[in-house]
Amino acid sequence: MKRIHILGISGSLRADSTNTIILKTVGTLFPSDVTFEIFEGLGEIPHFSPGLDSPGLDSPGLTDNQALARFKTAIGQADGVVICTPEYAFGVPGTLKNALDWTVGTGEFNDKPVSAISASPLNTGGNNALASLLLTLTALGTRKNEASSLSIPNVKGKISAGQVTDKHTIEALREQCGNLLRLIG
Repeated sequence: MKRIHILGISGSLRADSTNTIILKTVGTLFPSDVTFEIFEGLGEIPHFSPGLDSPGLDSPGLTDNQALARFKTAIGQADGVVICTPEYAFGVPGTLKNALDWTVGTGEFNDKPVSAISASPLNTGGNNALASLLLTLTALGTRKNEASSLSIPNVKGKISAGQVTDKHTIEALREQCGNLLRLIG
């Protein structure tokens, strides 16, 4: 039987990011026959510009960019993807949006089961970022349902010593994992 492989993508580049802490917690909530890895190198992906992904007369192309190639390969090899993002200026951080934009024309996310999570120290839980992320994931052709998203408000009070400690948040994350596995089938 094939092992299920899940990819986690953090929308924050900070080493001590609450979003990465949430993803690490998510990785512990899947059954033992599921592998989970968090993508490293989002900040190394070049700025998106249509046409740069294939060499042409006026462009050297980006076919040799290792971070971009690793990102696309990691998505392609994953059975499902969990994205956890903070909210910056009422939206998704530019680095995350940039990486997702690189997949628009190449289809790595097409029909890929996803879970979208936002986390914020504010009472809103990053709802604007979550709405923006869900819109982008729809444009990318991902497979999701009404249970494929989670907003975590007041996140700083739900994490201690680098771990999610709030029982309600852990249960909500467990539900995201279960929903994603059902989408994978």
